[in-house]
Amino acid sequence: MTQHRPPFDPELGRLLTGLPPVPELTAEVLAQLRPYSSGPVEPLLAGRAVDRREVSITGTAGDPIALSVLRPSGAARPSGAPCVYWMHGGGMVMGDRFSQLDIPLEWLDEFGAVVVSVEYRLAPEHTGTSLVDDCYRGLLWVAEHAGELGIDPARIVVAGASAGGGLTAGVALLARDRGTPALAAQVLICPMLDHRNNTVSSHQYAGGPGVWTREMNAFGWRSVLGDLDPATVPGCVSPALADDLSGLPATYIDTGSAEVFRDEDVAYANRIWAAGGIAELHVWAGGFHGFDALYPHARLSAAARRTRTEWLARVLDPADAAQGAV
Repeated sequence: MTQHRPPFDPELGRLLTGLPPVPELTAEVLAQLRPYSSGPVEPLLAGRAVDRREVSITGTAGDPIALSVLRPSGAARPSGAPCVYWMHGGGMVMGDRFSQLDIPLEWLDEFGAVVVSVEYRLAPEHTGTSLVDDCYRGLLWVAEHAGELGIDPARIVVAGASAGGGLTAGVALLARDRGTPALAAQVLICPMLDHRNNTVSSHQYAGGPGVWTREMNAFGWRSVLGDLDPATVPGCVSPALADDLSGLPATYIDTGSAEVFRDEDVAYANRIWAAGGIAELHVWAGGFHGFDALYPHARLSAAARRTRTEWLARVLDPADAAQGAV
């Protein structure tokens, strides 16, 4: 049976035609793609008053975890700043801590936020909870060093795109279940949440066109799960499986109508509401996976970025937070 697909936004559709065809993702293709899955960070920092610090911490398995700490420099740096802890995309199998970093850097510009980006280990070399454990360990370091970093511990936001969005959701679940650290918000940008890969939208975007297809998604999840029994996959790895979504921080979820993750993202927001939580959901008509990261100046991308930032401004406003606590 032919799957009908929501159309791409006209402007984004024209831009997408300029991309080369999406290859079938295999171990061999992955090895070829990895060197090109992130660009240098220096062009992103050019023209910004930013202090950069590179930190190496020890993960739970003894492996080193790299963190990049980016702060407004000099007189531009406030005390008690909000923090955005960033987890990059790349299907769990590629990318690095500089991938999609332009997104949280907008929040450094807008809010004076300290941005910390984590270099988690990648699948298939590392499987199971390894990736989310790395991200959680980095978050603990941020909370433990909040004073040193000039961070307000009441305004720590976890955020990520695609695979990083799924890891963000997993980290928020771990922080809730382990009782630390307290989080002000989670921002899930087209998050990768469900290893079952069996929604209507997943089937609609089998075989392309688009940036991330159902087949690529299946490869990413196989790489992460490794030898895990599908019946025992923990919710922090595949957050759609989490039994309980209560007690999570304020949540922002956005996705495109024309992408693989649409339905699992909508379902996640719905389950947060059902659990009595706070979630804002945006489904951008005609958006394909990662549209606003790939083409940030397209009209739909600009609207998505602006709306996300406006939501975060409301969440981070200390006056609103104090009023809500009364």
